[in-house]
Amino acid sequence: MKLILLSGGSGKRLWPLSNDSRSKQFLKVLKDKEGNLQSMVQLVWGQIERAGLAQSTIIATGKAQEDMIKSQLENQAGFIIEPCRRDTFPAIALAASYLYSVQNSNMDEVVSILPVDPYVDDAFFDRVKDLEKVIQQSEAQLALIGVSPTYPSSKYGYIVPKQVKNTRNYFSVNRFTEKPTETEAASLIKDGALWNCGVFAFKLGYILSILEEKGLPTDYNELLKRYEMLPKISFDYEVVEKTQDIVVLPYDGYWKDLGTWNTLTEEMATSQIGKGVISEDSKNVHLINELDIPVTVLGTSNLVVAASPDGILVSDKEASPRIKELVGEFDNRPMYEERRWGWYRVLDYTKLTEDKEVLTKRIGVQAGKNLSYQLHDYRDEVWTIIKGEGEFIFNDELKLVRSGDVLQVKSGDKHAIRAITDLEIIEVQTGSQLIEEDIVRLYMTWEDIQTNVLSVKKA
Repeated sequence: MKLILLSGGSGKRLWPLSNDSRSKQFLKVLKDKEGNLQSMVQLVWGQIERAGLAQSTIIATGKAQEDMIKSQLENQAGFIIEPCRRDTFPAIALAASYLYSVQNSNMDEVVSILPVDPYVDDAFFDRVKDLEKVIQQSEAQLALIGVSPTYPSSKYGYIVPKQVKNTRNYFSVNRFTEKPTETEAASLIKDGALWNCGVFAFKLGYILSILEEKGLPTDYNELLKRYEMLPKISFDYEVVEKTQDIVVLPYDGYWKDLGTWNTLTEEMATSQIGKGVISEDSKNVHLINELDIPVTVLGTSNLVVAASPDGILVSDKEASPRIKELVGEFDNRPMYEERRWGWYRVLDYTKLTEDKEVLTKRIGVQAGKNLSYQLHDYRDEVWTIIKGEGEFIFNDELKLVRSGDVLQVKSGDKHAIRAITDLEIIEVQTGSQLIEEDIVRLYMTWEDIQTNVLSVKKA
């Protein structure tokens, strides 16, 4: 069986810690067994390893999240990178074409699809493994996992099975009901309905046949070329609702969607992360502060207070799910991002004139990691090394740099840096287009830079 983890989302429901590049699955607010902070994706990957599924797992994600997920998982997983965001049907289609034409998987290979951020116990992944047997035994086109509800919730979709007694551990699906009222949900639960947790499986050939019916290529490279033209539509709407033969496998263990501040804080092992103080008379308060200034909560209760370079949220916990409605129109660039080499934080942005902007960043490069050999078309940069030592290549020349050094990079200058020890840099950008897309990467790894730049220079 192959397992595809889908990693996407814009992160609006957990603003301001989450943004387009750092969605909820990357927030390090949960604790592992050693007491270290970890993200949801790190938690899930550990469970996948314990279930023996790591070697058969591929993560499908977009360019905006590529660096962060690779950094958090330390490049342990296989990846499929979507060239642009197109929703779950195109993402699953791309993954299926990859398994077929790149990995040469058999048409009868069972493929399971799983969100990258379920909050579950380890037994859930044993149930995921059972999907392979269910597909083979039932000969259904799709097999889903349905969670036994613990209360009548209006937040989830429901799977209503056919009321047919059988000796198997799965049931045929009668219909789906999406986010009913609590009264309707209670009635559905009496009828044996299950929460739809977005986990399902199919034989590879089934999805490939759908692509062929739509006139879409099953070859991975060909589908990549046409990816931007694929419709933005979910797998539920495009496939599940049009599939006749579906079965559901019940799961009665722990499952929770940590998609809002009130549900996430219920599972946090600590009420405070970062600088600040919560007064003793403040009850049921969670403070998450990524800023270098302290935040104080005094004499108030039932709050979540979250502060990051992207903004500050103070919200009643029950009201916190409404944050998406308020920040949905925010279109500011992310002020903090994790990358494969470390992280950066935007400290200041100023627009001086119509064609001149100034952006100041604090950049951290982990020891042994490097920025790519690159150049910019529309901006100049001044780097001030404030911590550590590194190797700096400037227009094919190598030199050692350390704390206190100031480096000037003009538009068109080729440059890269590798951290010998943990490096921190204050970078001041000036130019007409201060966007992350203004970058031409010549070589990514330090080995390639040494081979293609330094060795040629020596020769």
